[in-house]
Amino acid sequence: MTDDVEDTGVAIRKIDDREVREAGSGAAAKAVLSVAAARGKTRGVALVLHGGRANSYESVRGGHLSPARMVPFAQTLRARGGPHGLSVWTLRNRYRGWNGADMSPVQDARWALSHIRRDHPDLPVYLLGHSMGGLTALCVADDPQVQAVVALAPWLNRDTPVQRVAGRRVLIVHGTEDRWTSPANSLAYARRAEGVAESVDYVSLKGAGHFMVRRLGLWNSLATGYILDAFAGDSGAAPRSTEAFRSLLPAAGASLPVVL
Repeated sequence: MTDDVEDTGVAIRKIDDREVREAGSGAAAKAVLSVAAARGKTRGVALVLHGGRANSYESVRGGHLSPARMVPFAQTLRARGGPHGLSVWTLRNRYRGWNGADMSPVQDARWALSHIRRDHPDLPVYLLGHSMGGLTALCVADDPQVQAVVALAPWLNRDTPVQRVAGRRVLIVHGTEDRWTSPANSLAYARRAEGVAESVDYVSLKGAGHFMVRRLGLWNSLATGYILDAFAGDSGAAPRSTEAFRSLLPAAGASLPVVL
C-alpha cells in the first residue's frame, strides 16, 4: 500500500489510498489525514474526528463547518503536546454522512488508525471526536493502540454498545441545551460503561448547545486537557495545562455527572 503524500509546510497530508467500492455521487470522495508531527521523538498520537449528518454521500470539504469546528482543538493539542512528543492527526472523512449500515466515518477512522499503526506501532493513541465523530471514536476505541477517548456531544442512542471501550479511559462532555444529540443518552452510555472502561467521566456543561459555540474555551480545556493528562501518564512527558485540567475534573471516576 502506498501513500499520496503532500508536504504543505505546516502538516503532511495523507490522501485516501483505498480502493473505491461505493457507487453514486460520492464514489470519487477521498478521506484526508493532516498530520502535525511531534517535535523530536514521537511518544503518542492524537486522532481528531469531526461530525456530520445521518445520511449523505456528499464529499466533505475543508470549509465545511464540521471539520472546521475541530481546528481549535487540534491546534491546542499541537501547541501543548507537540513539544513533548504528541503527534496530532486530523481526519477529514470521505462523506458527510454516517450512512446507516455503511458506517462511513467508522471505515475512515479505521483507515486512519491503520496508518498510525504503520507509522507509529505500539505508541499510545488518543481519540477526540465531536457529534458523529464522538460516536465514531467510541466505535473504534477497540483498536489495540487506543488508550483514551474524548467524545464531545456524541451522537448516541440507548443501545450504543459499550464493549469497545473496555479497558480505555473515557470522557464524555455534553451541553445541557443540546437539541441535536441527546445528553440523556450520553449520560446513560457513561453509566453503562462504568465497570467496562478503565475509567469514565461525564461532564454536563450548563447552558451549552451542540455546536460548542457557547463556552468554547471550557469545551477545549476539558477535551485537550484530558488527552494531555492521559498522554503525560503514558509517556512521562509533562505538557502544560494538565494541572489546570485537574482543577476542572479533580478525580477520575467522580460520581456522574460532573456539572460545570
